[in-house]
Order: sequence, then C-alpha cells, then structure tokens
Amino acid sequence: MSRVRFLITSALPYINGVKHLGNLAGSLLPADAYARFLRREGEEVLFICATDEHGAPAEIAAREAGMDVQTYCDLQHGIQRRIYERFGIAFDFFGRSSSPENQELTQLIFQQLETHGWIDERVVEQTYSRIDARFLADRYIVGMCPHCGYTAARGDQCEHCTRLLVPSDLICPRSAISGADDLELRTTRELVLRLSAMSDIVSEWVTKHQATWPPLTRQIAWKWLDEGLRDRSITRDLSWGIRVPRVGFEDKVFYVWFDAPIAYIATTRQWAVSRGTPGEWESWWVDAGDVEYTQFMGKDNVPFHTVMFPAMLLGASRQWTTATTIKSVHWLDYYGGKFSTSRRRGVFTDQALELYPADYWRYFLLTQMPETADTSFTWELFADTINKDLAGMFGNFVNRVLRWCVSQFGAVVPHGGMSGGREERLYSDCADTISRFRVSMRSLELRRATRDLRGLWSLANHYIQECAPWRLVRSDPDAAAMVIRTCLDLVRILAITCDIIMPTTARTVMNALHLTPIEREVPLSHVLDHPLPEGRIFDVIEPLIGKITTDDVVRLRRQFDPPQIL
Repeated sequence: MSRVRFLITSALPYINGVKHLGNLAGSLLPADAYARFLRREGEEVLFICATDEHGAPAEIAAREAGMDVQTYCDLQHGIQRRIYERFGIAFDFFGRSSSPENQELTQLIFQQLETHGWIDERVVEQTYSRIDARFLADRYIVGMCPHCGYTAARGDQCEHCTRLLVPSDLICPRSAISGADDLELRTTRELVLRLSAMSDIVSEWVTKHQATWPPLTRQIAWKWLDEGLRDRSITRDLSWGIRVPRVGFEDKVFYVWFDAPIAYIATTRQWAVSRGTPGEWESWWVDAGDVEYTQFMGKDNVPFHTVMFPAMLLGASRQWTTATTIKSVHWLDYYGGKFSTSRRRGVFTDQALELYPADYWRYFLLTQMPETADTSFTWELFADTINKDLAGMFGNFVNRVLRWCVSQFGAVVPHGGMSGGREERLYSDCADTISRFRVSMRSLELRRATRDLRGLWSLANHYIQECAPWRLVRSDPDAAAMVIRTCLDLVRILAITCDIIMPTTARTVMNALHLTPIEREVPLSHVLDHPLPEGRIFDVIEPLIGKITTDDVVRLRRQFDPPQIL
C-alpha cells in the first residue's frame, strides 16, 4: 500500500485589499501550522493557496483605485504575497485565480459538466441599477436577510447566518455601490449548474466524509442539504473573469464562485510547472487514491466547499480529488463585532506586522482559534497572552538559562554532574506532553495544541525553579552544571516544538544553539533522543519577547477604536 500524501489548501483570500486578522486566523494560519507539523513528522505535504481575483469586487476596487483591473490585481497579489511571507506562511506555491492554468481548467470542468448534462441554459431576470448603469452581481445587492434580520446581507449570502440567498430574497434591496434603491429586473441569458438534481450525489459524498469534519462543517452542510439544493447560475454579465467557451456567451464570464475553487487545482499545476515537472499536478488531483486532502476555511466558505465544489468535481468526473477533511472555524470578532474589510473594522495584517513581530500574532491567534464558537479579539487579551505566555514563560526561560550559564560556565554547554531520577521524570513528562501536542495537531485541535505547548513551557520553568542552580552552584558546581545543561537542552526542545507555531522565534533560538541541519529537522517523536552535547558553544541573544504595557493597550485601543456596529 502506498504511503499517504497530504494536500492542504486554505480558502483563497480575495484580491480587494489587505486582509484582516480574522482572515488570517480563519484559514491561512491554521493551514500553515498543520502543514509545518506534517513536514516535521516527515510526511509528504503540498500546501497550496492563491488570490481570488475575479468578479465585480475586483472591478470596482480597481476603478476606485484608478487602475485597470489587471494592473490592480497584479499589485494586490504582490502586496498580499509579501505580507504572508512576513507572517511565515510557508506555501509550496501561492498562485492566482486569474492564471492561464485556471482559465484552461475552469473551461475543462465546465465542458465536462456540460457533457454529463449538469448545465442548463435559461433566460432569467437579473438586477440592473440605472444609477450605476450596470447589472449588479449578487454580492453587490444588499438588504435585510429574510431569515435572521441582518441588515447588511448580500444578495448571494448572509454573512451573519451563512444562508445562501438570491437577490429577490432580500428585504429593501439596494445597490452596494451607490446605495441606490431604484433597481429593476432585466432579462438576460445565463448558464446554471443543476444542483437540485445533484442532491443525492452530494448527500452520499457528505455522508462518506463527514466523520472527519468538525461539527460546524457538518451542521452547515446538512442545513443546506435538508433545505434542498437550488440550481445556481455559473455565468455573469461582467468583463473581468474567465470567458465562457460556448456560442452566444462570448461576452460573459464565469461567476467567481465557480472558478475560484478550481484555482486550487490550477495553482497545483502552476507549482508543477515551476518545478519543471508540468505533469506532476495530476498525481495530486486525478485518480489520486493516496492523497488525504484537508481544506481550511471560515464558516462563510463552508457551503461552497461542502456542496458547490464537490458537486462540480463529482459531476465533471469521479476521477477528481475531493476533500477528505474540511476544517472550518467560527468568527474571530473584534470587541464583539465582526472584522470587516469593507468597513475597515479591526486590525489588518499589514498593520499588525508594523506593531509587533509575526510570531506574537501567530501564537495569540492560535490560542484564540474560534473552533467551537466565535471568539473575540481585544487588546487587553492580546497583551495578557503575550505577557504571561510568550514573555513570562517561553522568552523568560530561554533568556535566563542562556545568561545564567554564561555568567557561571561561559557560553558553552557545561561538563560535569550526572542526571538522576528528577531528570528522568522531567523527560518522561516532556515526552507525554509532546505526544499530546502531536495528537492535537493530527486531529486539527489547534487551541488544544497551543495549550499542550504551553504545558511544555511550564515543565521547563518548574524544573529550573525547583532545582535553583543559582543556589546549587555554591555547594555543588557539578550538580549545577548538570541542571543548567538539562535546561539548555530544554531550550533546544522548546525551540524545535514551537517551530510549528512560531517559526521565526524558533529559528532565532536554533541559531543561538548552533544546531546542525539534522538537529533542526528532527521529528517530534525523536526530539528527546539527541540532547545537546557537552562543550557545544552557543550565543547569548537579546530578550526574545518584549512585554506589552498598560499604556500600550490604551494607545492601541485609541488607535483602533472600533466603529459602531451596524
């Protein structure tokens, strides 16, 4: 039996501007942590993402920026790519949904669906705004959701209750561009995906895979299926997008929801081309029985990944790879209200990097991962977490061990003394904690994994406090040398384990300890097997983590004062 390979995708960040911390916490960061963990475990991993570049929002954002849409997307893709690099998001490839590869594959999957009878042509009425002089894409019609009463629901989906909508569902609809409410319906031709006829296919697929899904994913998928699937348009009267390869539809493009998930496949193809192995993408996406495919996303994307995308792939060809696990999360709020790109509400990723190092954000966001319910970002909680955990437990331990060793033995792992029962218990406890961490990561319980990591830091701090080498050195220098040698090895262990969550900080510590490439890449299952050798020279480093003061919190609250929640 062939070894399992792991395909990982994060929901595609949209091109219309820098993303906020909610986007980072909801998909990009947990996907990266999982990919880093699996690589550390020695697994074969492919981590793919791309910017989602088509649709009316890109056109409108480009127009507001005074650019043509291609130039705008080129610029924004580069901005987002650099931000994610600074956050340590280690994609194997970060592509674009506007790539030639995505155009070709989107048209291919459309033709496969059409061949199998899943596409219909219909004359429909579509909303037209006379003030804006254009047909309005569903997401650019806003109004009240008929199900939950949310007043800023879009014409394609209510962000509050996640129900899919059509513009005619909205109460008091208006243009999201101009605010005009003098909307009218005009006839146009469109192509639709016959989702209503695919309900049994999708239900069978969900039933087969749902055992590995979190409750949120299952609940949203079955809510959709129980309410009955509706046919959905796959074409739009727009100029920016992937052209529809059908006579009479040359002036239309595919709806963004249709081509965006296909970009997962297309980006894998871009990755393969970049490696000089252009056919390699098929080993991940076509008849790939050895691939375990995990998708990461916020709850607003769940319907598209549990119903739409699998329906497309299964309807096109049973050979396409579909998701094994769909890891969805709730919202990360900002002081009780939603982060919002359009309203500039909350903290955005570029701003965050100007304030504090990336690892502060990575650690904090993973500790607050909204896995079972919405969680809320506050500056008070952020400061408390960084000060207590990163500065007080991790950073303080590393810095005090290195500095104390230098003061008594020099910048070298000291000789002398033999470990005893206390050290055996310590390493046994460390092994148990690391084992729990690995189980948590394998099961995608990321908040629990950060608690396990914190448990390892606690063991290290308890050991040095209990042994008190600063007192022991006066009566038994050899015993003190053994204790500090053990502590230096704990620094190594902490650096390697935290590499998954805080890669920049981990690299700083590994560099200070002069770890070899083999020592740096040791699997977690063997991290305790090869302690730092006596006589190893190390470097003293500046304090790893700075504390956030009460004055800082006051300043940040004032700077990012949350606007009134609408």
